[in-house]
Amino acid sequence: MMTAFARTVILYFLIMTGLRLMGKRQIGELEPGELVLTMMISDLATVPMQDFGIPLLAGIIPILTLLSLSMLLSQLSLASLRFRRLACGAPSVLIREGVLQQEAMRKNRYTLDELLEELRGQGLTGVEEVKYAVLENSGRLSVLPWARRQPPSAEQLGLETEEDVTLPVILVNDGRLLRRNLSAQGLDESWLREALQKEGLASHREAFLLTVDEKGHITCVKKEEAP
Repeated sequence: MMTAFARTVILYFLIMTGLRLMGKRQIGELEPGELVLTMMISDLATVPMQDFGIPLLAGIIPILTLLSLSMLLSQLSLASLRFRRLACGAPSVLIREGVLQQEAMRKNRYTLDELLEELRGQGLTGVEEVKYAVLENSGRLSVLPWARRQPPSAEQLGLETEEDVTLPVILVNDGRLLRRNLSAQGLDESWLREALQKEGLASHREAFLLTVDEKGHITCVKKEEAP
């Protein structure tokens, strides 16, 4: 039992580390090579996890080899545009100036039903409403409607706006003080105590969430007592 537990934990953390090295991607945003790599790693990890007769290294070594190969291909893709196009492909324009590009659709085996479904999902009912529709390498369809179909911006309406959007930084997360974030904002614990007192809290442990933005605006949510 302990052997199965240990092997599972080792393989789990190995795969998680490998996926972090691949970058932050959602499943639908994986390149073809990344998707194949993910499937192969999952299969390689399953066998030594279930069959104790197979040495653990028989699963670890192929996984490490695939991860190393993936990192090597990523570096080559960064260094060479030609290799990047060969390994990852290139985006395809399916609609240009409101006209369907039937050859591009046939090449990518992209059906008209799939295209119309994607357009409806973005609030468009017809091909003529789209200036460009680009099928990305990840399989996602990027749709750019005509300017007349896009909502007007404040600049186009001649309105004066103030840039009041700031990025809040979490200082307290579920009663835990994030000292690194506090220091990064040029603040100290004495400032934090004063801020908590203004919110009626005696300690950061009583706060469920505490954030501060670039303008010094504080948002505090008191922790609720467990039932």
